[in-house]
Amino acid sequence: MSPAAPPTPSPASRLLDWRVRFGVLALIWGFSFVFIKVGTEGFAPFQVTFGRLLFGTAVLAVALVVKRDRLPRGARVWGHLTVAAFLLNALPFSLFAYAELTIPSTLAGICNATTPLWGMLLSLVALSEDRPTRVRAAGLGIGFVGVLTVLGAWQGFSGVDVTGTALALLASFSYAVGWIYVRRTLSGTGASNLSLAGSQVGLATLQLAVVTPLFTSLPTSVEVLPLLAVVALGALGTGYAMLLQYGVVAEVGPTTAAMVTYFIPVIATAAGVALLDEQLTWNTPVGALIVLTGAALTQSRRPSRRKPHPNPVAANTPRTNAAPAFAATTAATPPTPVVGIRSAGAEPVVTADGVPPHPVVGIRSAGAERVGTTDGAPCRA
Repeated sequence: MSPAAPPTPSPASRLLDWRVRFGVLALIWGFSFVFIKVGTEGFAPFQVTFGRLLFGTAVLAVALVVKRDRLPRGARVWGHLTVAAFLLNALPFSLFAYAELTIPSTLAGICNATTPLWGMLLSLVALSEDRPTRVRAAGLGIGFVGVLTVLGAWQGFSGVDVTGTALALLASFSYAVGWIYVRRTLSGTGASNLSLAGSQVGLATLQLAVVTPLFTSLPTSVEVLPLLAVVALGALGTGYAMLLQYGVVAEVGPTTAAMVTYFIPVIATAAGVALLDEQLTWNTPVGALIVLTGAALTQSRRPSRRKPHPNPVAANTPRTNAAPAFAATTAATPPTPVVGIRSAGAEPVVTADGVPPHPVVGIRSAGAERVGTTDGAPCRA
């Protein structure tokens, strides 16, 4: 008598499974901004970024070995990955670390949520297939009204460090540029998303290994709490979060996975207030809600007008030669996996932290270094 086949998990159990991982991913990328803040209390910003990338690379390298995955091949692919590593990891991670020297982690997390806005704005220029619609244009305008609300523009930005805020917004802009770059140059390489993500984060680590000694000196003492924050930021916020994002994207698709972008600023704000005793005025949560509303509208799509296929059999035959889902995160946000996804400061896939709304390599960032959207929206500080 042959052994009975293992029971097929019910749709409800599968749904619960990805929802749990989705929630863990949002928590990790949301807390990444707190980790950055605590890390900069004991280390220079470049050192925080280097540690983050180093521990993130270690986690992804172990995953590559366990899965017996191969690294990408070809000088052209590695050249594009080097650029992507700078735009989606090295640059935004460093900018968020410097920004949080002078701004609260709550504000950094909200700035990370602007990645979809930058992505839509850039995609109208860089991606010819992305046509503006009234809804998306309205979302862009609403989103930037939200940014001005968060910053308290009517009172002359009083109480807000302009330089730190500009650095955080520039980090989110870098995620958007990186996701679009990856989408245009690294789709259809034949390499797996995990391989691309691991290679991208590894290259970003090498970039910071060169830059960090030029601008910093070794700390005279190492405090335990900042060190643990950097380890958590790298191992969880950059490495493990990318693996989580990769799994969620594979199971429910990049569109659903990209929704994590809209939870990151909420968690970052709650964590900053609860753990770091950061002050919260009325315009911060109200502005954040307006930003997220605008970002959501920028991700709307025209309804498909595909004509019925004359051959029902052919129409239902799955495609086997489709390009891999790789955009890429970040976070908020970058939809093919990319390394990143703010990220806080969340890595796009490889987002940023968060962000991402399309998968990017680096499965915002927050950062992150977050899976992104076709607009390069993510995520991950």
